[in-house]
Amino acid sequence: MKRTLSNRSLVRAAFTILAALVVSPLSQAQDANSEDLRLTAGRATVYQQMDTAQLESLTTPERLKNVARGGFAPTEIWRALEHGEKVECLDCIPYVAKLLYDDNAKNREISAWWLRRRIFGVFGPGQVYSRTVATLNDKTQPEKRRAFAAEALGEFLTSAGTRHVAQAILDDESPLVRAGAVRALQRLNSQGPNRELSVGLSDPDEQVRLAAIHAATRVNVFSDIADLSARLDDSSSAVRTQAIEALGTLRARDAVVGIVAKLSVATESVASVRAAAAAALGQIGDGAARQAVQNARDNDPDHFVRDAAAVALRQL
Repeated sequence: MKRTLSNRSLVRAAFTILAALVVSPLSQAQDANSEDLRLTAGRATVYQQMDTAQLESLTTPERLKNVARGGFAPTEIWRALEHGEKVECLDCIPYVAKLLYDDNAKNREISAWWLRRRIFGVFGPGQVYSRTVATLNDKTQPEKRRAFAAEALGEFLTSAGTRHVAQAILDDESPLVRAGAVRALQRLNSQGPNRELSVGLSDPDEQVRLAAIHAATRVNVFSDIADLSARLDDSSSAVRTQAIEALGTLRARDAVVGIVAKLSVATESVASVRAAAAAALGQIGDGAARQAVQNARDNDPDHFVRDAAAVALRQL
């Protein structure tokens, strides 16, 4: 028995030594790469297996200038600018800055993303940022160019741009510019210094109102529920629908009475608005709306409204 135990012990010891010989180099390699793994954490999957020293060489300054000159597909422009995230090339900045006014929204977005990583050459006096502000404020510039400038200020993600886009909501004649300014406030996660986002909710142009409602559910703190509730009686059914959806998303209990009114055929003729009202009441979860939702489930002439009300009842 003693001899058997001894043999087993020897075998066990041999396996332990062999495992150590195999695992040790692997562990050492993992330790050696731990710093690289830390540095690449959060990057796109395509970068994870690459040495961080290689990232800057993926896009050369000449390639950046070349794609920014135009004539390339958006995917190629995105690839070049993303790969050139760490490339420091002051000469490239004027080329990339032109993409801020490209007709393709994706090209505008990626150019602003690349530029906002360049402190020098972008944010100083007379540089890209201040020229973008000047473009927005210059009423002699074409409206599309001013609208793109507003969006760029939002994409730069610097709070100093908030007052400029907020002012554009108030006084620019172009609905296109005002809508761009509203989207910029959303990107800057702000209602505006004086709650200019709420001004956008009552803008004469439908697209501006829709943009403002969309933004209301995406800034961290939207406090003007009363102004949003006022859109329940908007002349546009699209605005009414989106306002109801926004109030549901915000769980606005103060708006329940107004939303209940939109659930009745007598006060709302558009079925899609009534369906949105039923869904929103379910989201808000106020039991006071149960009877109205039940009536819609049992009596509404539109089956989509009845289905939405049936789902909402399970939430009340």
